[in-house]
This record gives sequence, C-alpha cells and structure tokens, in this order.
Amino acid sequence: MFAAAAALSATAIAASQIGVGGGREKTSSPAPASLFAGVEQHGAALGSPRAPVTLVEYADLQCPYCAEWSRQALPAVVSDYVRSGRVRVVFRGLAFLGADSELALRMVVAAGAQNKQWNLLHELYRRQGYENSGWVGDELPGASVAVGVDARHLDDVAWGAATTRAIESAARAARTAGVHGTPTFEVGPTGGRMQLVRVTSLGADGIRPALDAALAG
Repeated sequence: MFAAAAALSATAIAASQIGVGGGREKTSSPAPASLFAGVEQHGAALGSPRAPVTLVEYADLQCPYCAEWSRQALPAVVSDYVRSGRVRVVFRGLAFLGADSELALRMVVAAGAQNKQWNLLHELYRRQGYENSGWVGDELPGASVAVGVDARHLDDVAWGAATTRAIESAARAARTAGVHGTPTFEVGPTGGRMQLVRVTSLGADGIRPALDAALAG
C-alpha cells in the first residue's frame, strides 16, 4: 500500500490528512458514458455476475489516490477484463475523510438503485476537489445530469435505510478483511474466498498480475 495512503485504524476508520491544503493533479479519463457503455451493472457490481473472478475495491470518494486509480487503471480493467466477462468489479465505499465523503458515498450508493453507481462514482472522481471544501455539493447536480441519474429520487434513496445498511455492510467488510488504507483491493473467485492484494502502482499494471493469476486459477 502506498506510504501516503489514507490510514484506517484497527477498530474504526480514522481521519486522514491526504490532500488537505495540497493540490490535486488530475489525469484525463474517459467519460462514464463511453467507459461503461454496454457493461452490466447491478448495484455496486460492475460486469457479468457470471465472471469467474471478482475484484473488490475499498475506497473513499475524497481519497486522491482512489481517484487516480479510477482515472488511470479502471478504464484498462474495464476494457481488458470486464467487457470480456472475465472479471466483475465490486465497489465497497468508505467514508472516513469527513462530511463530503459521506454525502458523496450516499449519493453513489443511491445511484446503484438505478444501476448507475459506477457512472456517478467515476464522474465524481473526475471532478474531485479539496477535502471537505463543499465540492461534493457543488459538483453533484452537474455530475448527476452528466451520467443520466434521475435526481428526483436520488435524495430519498441516499438517506434511506437501505443505503445506510449498504454503507454499514461495506465498513464491516473492510474491518473483516483487514483494510488499512485506501484504495485497497481484494481478488478471488466469484463467490469464493477473497485475498487482499498489494498493488504496486495506481496504473493498470499494478493490478494486472493479481487478476491474471486469479484467472489462471
């Protein structure tokens, strides 16, 4: 895991200083409409439920390293593994960097009810601002329109019981898995035992070895 990655305590997710007072150097990435066109989505899962391998991502929407992985690695993962039906990706969102993290996570999880969780997730990463600067509230209207999310129902779902349960479930899964930073990844057979993966970079080459090994069985 990267030395400067957001840190999690052994019992609870702790606040991080990543990005506070610093700049956000952004890399270009495909828009969600083109990146996910024709790819199955089922709530938090991207790709075919019949894919033999699952990649789980633990991330906070304000974590700059998570945003960089989304911009740099995810397009190649989708193109090379997800579209072929070999890998499905599951997002387990965490909210430990402050109020903007929770707001973004709730909206992203709510978008999953419209099977557009990954669209809104990726679009918010493309627009990511300074931690807890209010950027999420500023960017959400435009991001929702950009990805075609029906905003009329988003708020009600975002603050509803089902969304709260989903967020709590992801937090429990992170503790059980021994997640100590973001982004963190697990790889394993779909429906089987998952293994934490140490990525060597935020590019696609950092995750390819784990995916290829899991596919080789």
